[in-house]
Amino acid sequence: MATFSAALRRHLMALVPDSCVEVVRAVDQAGLSAPAEVVHDLVKGSPRSVVVAAEVLNGFDVVVVQHDHDIYGGRDGEELLDLLELVDVPVIVVLHAVLTQPTRHQRLVLTRVVDRADAVVTMSDAAARRLLDGYTVDPDKLVVIPHGAPADGLAMAALARARPTILTWGLLGPDKGIETAISALPGLRDLEPRYVVAGQTHPRVLTHTGRQYHDSLRAHASALGVADMVEFIPTYLDPHSLGQLIRQARVVLLPNDSTEQVTSGVLVEAIAARRPVVATCFPHAVEMLSNGCGLVVPYQDSAATSRALRRVLTEPGLAVAMTGKASALAPELRWPVVAERYRWLADSLLIAGTAVPR
Repeated sequence: MATFSAALRRHLMALVPDSCVEVVRAVDQAGLSAPAEVVHDLVKGSPRSVVVAAEVLNGFDVVVVQHDHDIYGGRDGEELLDLLELVDVPVIVVLHAVLTQPTRHQRLVLTRVVDRADAVVTMSDAAARRLLDGYTVDPDKLVVIPHGAPADGLAMAALARARPTILTWGLLGPDKGIETAISALPGLRDLEPRYVVAGQTHPRVLTHTGRQYHDSLRAHASALGVADMVEFIPTYLDPHSLGQLIRQARVVLLPNDSTEQVTSGVLVEAIAARRPVVATCFPHAVEMLSNGCGLVVPYQDSAATSRALRRVLTEPGLAVAMTGKASALAPELRWPVVAERYRWLADSLLIAGTAVPR
């Protein structure tokens, strides 16, 4: 979410160079160092911080709230409601998650958040449908704007390599399905692929288990006899380094286990980079890959994953066709285009006197 917010801020400012786009940051404790664009820290559990944050936000024309249940203080992030009650400028709420089976309290909090918002953004049609079907929300407030991808697409033509590279990246945790991906590799031994897993362990996982999760993945690869086929890059990669890595990929693999994922920045970036994708059937993948730019496989099915990867790597014309389909989607996923839609939405709220555009 921080990466998303930073990219959105950068491209909003690029649209109007003399514009002011600053950040109020949600943190667990006060006193943390912050970059210049952070104008206030919203400290969990601090009523005074909420009051000051509202005063700061009211000095801007429009507030864009990045929302997930575990970002803000209180039970299911309910401290955000206290903040929104004090904000008197137009509010755009961007939903990074919409649960299908929320607890009663999660449903209550999210319903109240979207009720307070002047506009609500989801990043996929699947998320919008889920919100309309499962929550009380004014459909006239709802706008679908895709997750952005780097303006240069991160990668263009694939680099030729002796070994085909399969790539997974992003924050890692037990719901990312890396175990299934590793289990798919023995069936590809004759192709000698290189499976690169790039990204840090998710902070919440790291807090509870330390390096145990990464170590368990290495042990799993060793047990299956494919340790020589798996390469871990357990660090954060800046856009340039990530772009270089994506250029090496013949196929991007998203083996996610979560049935809740209605937004995947990695998926959007892979399509914008015009890479063939193999993904499990999480909602955003089903939606984005329906035009043929990738293959969808069942959850936790290593055999199906192996077959799909083999098709992309060996079936004549398939990868090229997928690249062509991705090229048709890519222009609308670029951050400049996405930022322009947010700018239009903000301007519309201001012109209408905070009424959501219809």
